[in-house]
Amino acid sequence: MTASDHAGAMPATGTGARRGGALALLAFAQLIYSLDINIVFVALPEIGASLGFSGQTLQWVVSAYMVLCGGFLLFGGRAADLIGQRRMFVFALWLYALSSLAGGLSWSPEVIVAARAVQGIGAAFLFPATLSLINRLFAEGPERNRALAVWGGAGASGLSVGALAGGFLTATWGWPAVFYVNVVLAGIAMVAAFLVIPRDPARNERRSFDLPGALTVTVGATLLVFALVEGPEMGWGSSSVIGALVLSAISLVAFAVIEARSADPLMPLRLFGNRSLAIGMLITFLFMGTFGALPYFQTILFQNVQGFSALQTGFAFLVPSVAIVIGTQLGERLATRLSTRTTLIVGMVVGAVGTALLVPGSHADSTYLAIVPGLIVSGIGQGIAWTGMWIAAASGVHHDEQGVASGMASTTLSVGNSIGLAVLIAIANRHVGGLGGDALRNAVAEGTQLAFWLAAAGILVSLLAAFALPGKAKLAAE
Repeated sequence: MTASDHAGAMPATGTGARRGGALALLAFAQLIYSLDINIVFVALPEIGASLGFSGQTLQWVVSAYMVLCGGFLLFGGRAADLIGQRRMFVFALWLYALSSLAGGLSWSPEVIVAARAVQGIGAAFLFPATLSLINRLFAEGPERNRALAVWGGAGASGLSVGALAGGFLTATWGWPAVFYVNVVLAGIAMVAAFLVIPRDPARNERRSFDLPGALTVTVGATLLVFALVEGPEMGWGSSSVIGALVLSAISLVAFAVIEARSADPLMPLRLFGNRSLAIGMLITFLFMGTFGALPYFQTILFQNVQGFSALQTGFAFLVPSVAIVIGTQLGERLATRLSTRTTLIVGMVVGAVGTALLVPGSHADSTYLAIVPGLIVSGIGQGIAWTGMWIAAASGVHHDEQGVASGMASTTLSVGNSIGLAVLIAIANRHVGGLGGDALRNAVAEGTQLAFWLAAAGILVSLLAAFALPGKAKLAAE
């Protein structure tokens, strides 16, 4: 970075207390984003029974959110750069709150799926705005590392907390409560944003919005995520999935051509010259394809194999939630004292060992205590890697481009999750067709064990990407 780049990356003015309040709010917003990924899972049976979903269409309550969120992340990241990070943060919370209210009031399958789609767009605007605010308000180095550890602890543990909250809310007040809680949480965050987040800095230059680039990348990413999410359900040879993949490829190629020729591109291709960002994107992809798939299989194991209720499943996720939070704090200390590369290597090795330790506790007759060691070790590794990968993705990026950099990394995060889940679910479920009773339970347990082994192997593969990051000495020289 040049001297002017470093100046641009310095934190905004304001008291330490106010910046501490801003960090607490941004961590809270990340918790809202993350918990909503899983909070609906445990409520799906009640939603389906209440609104009259068929077995084939209920998945769209989840898929609509995933598809639109994945498709709009890059758009949302660039909008944060051009319109203002605080403005987009507040707008995303409004969108989130209103769509959640519509979800809770839904009276038909069509209404709740539409509400979840809009909620996904709100999430796509919220995530990069939150991450880019972290990177703008806190200077690169130990200060930002600590902030990312707090933010990451809230976000990573939110995946597990969502299952707990979903189970409790559904069991106590019914499925609409999993939507109404977002209205309250987003409302609190919106009010707090005006109190603790500094105004967006004034811009001395006019920047045009790359509309052709925005349209092509949003269409391309949305169709890609759609195909990856629906492929296992519809069949990879179905016309809808093949058509989506073809149109996605055409749109993304058109996007690359537009960006190469644009004077003010949506995603400057020179950002790929930032090795730390490029490798960070690869690691976010691999992270969500491995670590990110674990909560799904753990939920299946607890509920479908071991017979946990929704509320019991939620409590079962408390152990990995605490472990992940501990891991994020360890990740910050490792990144500050050693290097981002070392942090990621440690996190991935610990995470792979912990994921392998999940296997002995994944039999049909296993007790919860048998899987606890794996949940703890895997969670710590996940937290360490989560903090390290966001430090890598933000390193060396000018504050005016933190939004698009965050959008780039979070897009690969979403696509990685879709691909990882699709592959692991297909392999894990290959022998469950036509089974029932104890035979089905045993087959699901065996498939879950295989998924854990494959996830552990995939985490080790991620080490190759981590080794490509510059060490601390070389990064300082650069």
